[in-house]
Amino acid sequence: MRRFAISDIHGCAKSFKALLKQIQLTNRDELYLLGDYIDRGPDSKGVLDLIFKLQNNNFKVKCLKGNHEDMLLKGLHDHEQRYMWKVNGGKIALESFGANEVIDIPSKYLDFLEGLDDYFDLDDYLLIHAGLDFNMPNPLDGKYSLLWKRGWYRDIDYEWLGDQIVIHGHTPISRKLIETDVQRLKERQVLNIDAGCFLSYAKDKGHLCAFEMNSKQLYFQNNVDDMNAYYGIIRSD
Repeated sequence: MRRFAISDIHGCAKSFKALLKQIQLTNRDELYLLGDYIDRGPDSKGVLDLIFKLQNNNFKVKCLKGNHEDMLLKGLHDHEQRYMWKVNGGKIALESFGANEVIDIPSKYLDFLEGLDDYFDLDDYLLIHAGLDFNMPNPLDGKYSLLWKRGWYRDIDYEWLGDQIVIHGHTPISRKLIETDVQRLKERQVLNIDAGCFLSYAKDKGHLCAFEMNSKQLYFQNNVDDMNAYYGIIRSD
């Protein structure tokens, strides 16, 4: 049984599908998705539909909540959060659902996002979306940090962490840096696997990354989605 982690798909359904084909996922494997399925890329609905299809076909797929899912859900009840979500890629997500407003997204998708986990605590790995607040007695209680925190490596409490390795996304970094950091896992006990899939214009980004936790092997898929709509919105804003 292999165990894969993937983070920050960001509406790039074709790239996600291509990466699953590359790793040759089977229903004997476990797939952990670390949040930010939606926004920016052209097909947020397609990403969620593919997750549903995998789960319905008895693939072992477990999903965390990311900050973009959190923004969408808060936007159901808060005008400011709704605006923040839209300007951070939510407009493109709405188009993929054929919806004008977040309330128009079908309930099965909203219910799925609402029920997402905050973290996965495995024997050897701790899987989160963003970061940990080591100023708290139990960093896993810091829900805001789990979704949003950056720049937290210098605060890691290795006594609290024990032998576990933290895998996360949220902050896009280069493929080269991910490949360097995976060689230092034993020493650092942390790995960011967000290779900036939606940033297809950026040097050494524009990849979707899968990390196989047993073998500690990395897989990278170039973005094969059409990002023109998102870039057009950025240029017009």
